[in-house]
Amino acid sequence: MSTSFTNDYTEAADALRDFYLRSHRALDKLMGTQGTTLARAKMLVHIGRNGPLRSTDLAEAFGFAPRTITEAVDGMERDGLVERIADTGDRRVKQISLTELGREVLCTSEPLKQRFGQRLFEALDQKETRQLALLLNKLNSRLAELEGEMSEAAAEAHGKRGRK
Repeated sequence: MSTSFTNDYTEAADALRDFYLRSHRALDKLMGTQGTTLARAKMLVHIGRNGPLRSTDLAEAFGFAPRTITEAVDGMERDGLVERIADTGDRRVKQISLTELGREVLCTSEPLKQRFGQRLFEALDQKETRQLALLLNKLNSRLAELEGEMSEAAAEAHGKRGRK
């Protein structure tokens, strides 16, 4: 419970979490009608814009572990959305690119995603949309600061353990 004496952020944090989860589920369901998911669509967009590329490029771009990317690409390859082709310069490396089906899925799912976003944000006027963006950017900046502090603290704690 919030009082005038406290800065209780839990209601806002809960609302932000609920919004993220509900919008993600709704968009995933909608995109499922086009043969993809939000996560797959993000990868397909990235591959379409920057491909062909290696799994390590995807891991770096999305900040995922290489194994996670391999599993995602395996699934997309199984579904015919991407293909792996041996790199001509280094046969150990596989280049990932969109298939014709992957391009089709992307062409049908991206406009769907755009319309969903437009319809969702119709609930806000332009001023409210700008204000929301400013507030979220402010929170993202603070989160980046906190992540930096946590990384420093973890490195320091690791250093102390290593000297014992």
